[in-house]
Amino acid sequence: MTAERTGSWLALAGGVGAARFLEGLVRTVPPETVVALVNTGDDGLFHGVHVSPDSDIVTYTLAGRVDRERGWGLRGDGFGLVEGLAALGHEAWFRLGDRDYATCLHRTLRLAEGAGLAEVADEIRRRFGVAVHILPMSEDPCPTKVRLADGRVLHFEEYLIREGSPDSVTGVDLEAAAVARPGPGVLEAIAEARAILVCPSNPVVSIGPILAVPGVREAIARADVPVVAVSPIVGGRPLKGPAAQLLRGVGCEVSARGVAAHYRNWITGFVLDQQDAEQAPEIEALGLDVRVVDSIMRDPAAAERVARAALELAR
Repeated sequence: MTAERTGSWLALAGGVGAARFLEGLVRTVPPETVVALVNTGDDGLFHGVHVSPDSDIVTYTLAGRVDRERGWGLRGDGFGLVEGLAALGHEAWFRLGDRDYATCLHRTLRLAEGAGLAEVADEIRRRFGVAVHILPMSEDPCPTKVRLADGRVLHFEEYLIREGSPDSVTGVDLEAAAVARPGPGVLEAIAEARAILVCPSNPVVSIGPILAVPGVREAIARADVPVVAVSPIVGGRPLKGPAAQLLRGVGCEVSARGVAAHYRNWITGFVLDQQDAEQAPEIEALGLDVRVVDSIMRDPAAAERVARAALELAR
């Protein structure tokens, strides 16, 4: 490895796990030195607006305005708009709060004016007072599709919300990401990073799409910096979301050991929970440096503890 650089801490991010990890990271390093490279495979057009779920959950969390009870959206938001649509006969399985809808409508209007997704993400995070830089992985459409045993192929949000994350996953389609262009600043951010941190996000549908974008994996390899991942699996199960179904669907063991093996070809370090400490020797045998910590991020202080463990490995 080269000597430690003075660039940004680059975090590959998607979903609630990423948002909470980043909340801890900015208690450990200056927020303006952090770049969140965010998955856009969950993006889609819902209720007539462009929704960027991962970008927004990161923004709302770092702004201190996320609805922690729901795990998404804005605290104290109402749902009059979507309930009104439902009353008029529209499908309303994808619920957007009223002020959340305003964020997405702003994004939609700005895109229609010719702004890029990265420019709009930067505008939104600034309006919310967030110092962390947020980079969408791509500005091209990159919908992640989930294949089910009954032959259906669903957008990830349809699978997650409308269908309730069934177990019958037979594969995940990242073909759209695989032909997309990296977003503005993405390859440069990787090249200039002092280290790369892989948030405890879903390995298949949050981290997988980022890596699928042409040039991203190659840029990580060229960067020659520590790449440290935090396990999203604790005690043999994910703390949130359908990671178990999706990992099984792509033939990966649902364990910290399984995720480490899934990542082994491009990471250098791995943080796992104390519940899985007995797996540390097997993970070290993969050639990875390991830290064991209580990784359940119950609050920002706990998230800071996890971030510090990741930074210890990165440094």
